[in-house]
Amino acid sequence: MAGTPIGTSGLELPRVIFGSSNLGNLFTAHSDETKLAIAKAWFDHADTPVMVDTAGKYGAGLALESIGKNLRELGVPPENIIINNKLGWARTPLTTPEPTFEPGAWVGLEHDAVQKISRDGILECWREGDALLGAPYASATASVHDPDEYLAAASDDADRERRLRDVLEAYEALAELRESGRIAAVGIGAKDWRVIEELDRHVAFDWVMIANSLTIYSHPTDLLAFLDRLEGKGVPVINSAVFHAGFLVGGAYFDYRAVDPADPDDAKLLAWRAKFHELCTRHDVPPGVACVRFAVAPAAVKSIAVNSSRAERLAQFVDAVDADVPAGLWADLKTEGLIRDDFPIG
Repeated sequence: MAGTPIGTSGLELPRVIFGSSNLGNLFTAHSDETKLAIAKAWFDHADTPVMVDTAGKYGAGLALESIGKNLRELGVPPENIIINNKLGWARTPLTTPEPTFEPGAWVGLEHDAVQKISRDGILECWREGDALLGAPYASATASVHDPDEYLAAASDDADRERRLRDVLEAYEALAELRESGRIAAVGIGAKDWRVIEELDRHVAFDWVMIANSLTIYSHPTDLLAFLDRLEGKGVPVINSAVFHAGFLVGGAYFDYRAVDPADPDDAKLLAWRAKFHELCTRHDVPPGVACVRFAVAPAAVKSIAVNSSRAERLAQFVDAVDADVPAGLWADLKTEGLIRDDFPIG
């Protein structure tokens, strides 16, 4: 699977990028053996260089530490790995029974984290990230982590303007790192794609990552129009979190919150999933394969980021990118109103 060039560095985005939140103990404290098996699966099922997406927020730096540790144990040459570090959270001492930065999400941690989105803060996070990875590995690309959430936390319009300046100054610092050759590319990742659209007017991105936004469950027409504009500018799109935190393939969490069957909205989610799985079974297509094939269907999407705590499932996701899915499944999904009639698939 050929990659897509990004920026002027000669670096290419692979067709499949691997997430690493599980290495930071998202919802479950995985064993060292499980984490090593996940890292090994990256290289077993994808061509090199393998690209991994990580963040200081993932387990308050635990994911970064695990990546470096596992790569050294596997003897991976630095040129065979591309690490993208989403910056904006720095490690701090843990002084409470559980971490305060995202209660309920991360377990078994020995550190807390604090948000630092500013020029100096983003540089601090970048230096810390490479230190946690450890030699001989370092981040090749970088972005500001969840700028949408940072802006959404504003107390009023004036506070949002201040926060927007923080984000733009952080990106100025990343641009300088790129220009000096210390990183190869600068991107953006967010769950609220409209914030990406807003920042795209100010920042020259080498790539864009959308999360929980363009999935078989949710795929608004105006988002597709924005992605087409990015493609027109030559900015590749990475589609991420296409399972809504595992919910679409049977998980108990939707977008990182527990699903409550007693809640009317969540009951609708569960009913949608039940019908989706029923149609997948009818056409003998695993739900995860359908999710991946759908997520890479738009021409603007050049890569997909996949994540799993089960090493054996990663192979399925990689194969799913080019899987032959019966047109009848897409037709039935449209007929049943599970996906839009005008979506470019089928």
